Amino acid sequence: MNILITGGAGFIGSHLALSLLDLGHGVEVLDDLSTGGSRNLKVLLDRPGFRWTKGSILDLQTLDPLIEKADIVYHLAAAVGVELVVDRLVRTLETNTSGSHNVIQSAHRHGGKKVILASSSEVYGNSNQIPYREDQDVVVGPTSVGRWGYACSKLLDEFLALAYHKEMGLPVVVLRLFNTVGPRQSGRYGMVVPRFVGQALKNKPITVYGNGDQSRCFTYVDDVVAAAIEIAQVSEAEGQVFNVGSSHETTINQLASMVKETLNSRSEIQHIPYAERYSEDFQDIRRRVPDISKIQQLVNFQPTADLPWIISQVAGAHGPELEAIE
Repeated sequence: MNILITGGAGFIGSHLALSLLDLGHGVEVLDDLSTGGSRNLKVLLDRPGFRWTKGSILDLQTLDPLIEKADIVYHLAAAVGVELVVDRLVRTLETNTSGSHNVIQSAHRHGGKKVILASSSEVYGNSNQIPYREDQDVVVGPTSVGRWGYACSKLLDEFLALAYHKEMGLPVVVLRLFNTVGPRQSGRYGMVVPRFVGQALKNKPITVYGNGDQSRCFTYVDDVVAAAIEIAQVSEAEGQVFNVGSSHETTINQLASMVKETLNSRSEIQHIPYAERYSEDFQDIRRRVPDISKIQQLVNFQPTADLPWIISQVAGAHGPELEAIE
């Protein structure tokens, strides 16, 4: 098949492209390199069947012909990282909403191309129903707090994709990705594992925002990619939403200690108030744990990589993407 990946120069997109090429598919990547990196494409450029177009999903004249040629579209292009979302909210909202509308509308116009839409665990907002289930209510904060704008933009993407499925028959699958980590992930926009690893490798302070009691579930990128490829082949998944992530919960304090121990680092662990890095009204999510039973009913998805091993993989692949550690 000919597969288009929007945002394919990003961390997850580049791993997805490599796996699809290994399976014998042709892969086209569309990316404007606004958050992705050309370094992520180096492992792909010499592969038969790979093509790359530098451009934005906001540019329909560039996007439309690529979707017309594709059999499946993996729509990963989006603003990423808490720091980018907080610092550049206008860009975040425009990219996520207008860009996704372009992708979905074009897929429908060209005969109903299958779209695998990458959403985010952020859509659950401040819900205290742990673990998160796909059919539960979401609880977002006030519009005066920018972080919730990102959550709502991803929710709007989901609503639009599912509306096209219900009304137009567009074959869409929504994947709510939880904290995905691995080699080639950048710490530039606040992603916590590469940021901690970059700091630890240089024996600089490992900076934990807030009190560190907030928890996340970290999943190795290869597990996420395998699930995304497999679910695309299951017709029963069309028109549905799936959590994709690990259910093993780790606090940020535990993560910082684990990074320090795994890498034998001399770094100190420092706690920084949210207001010092973000703003006085910044709101964090205390726990983020997925229920993954729904996707497991359709595909063989069982994350197995443990966190110390993941940390070692990130450290072993360190390079320019880990330089931005502030």
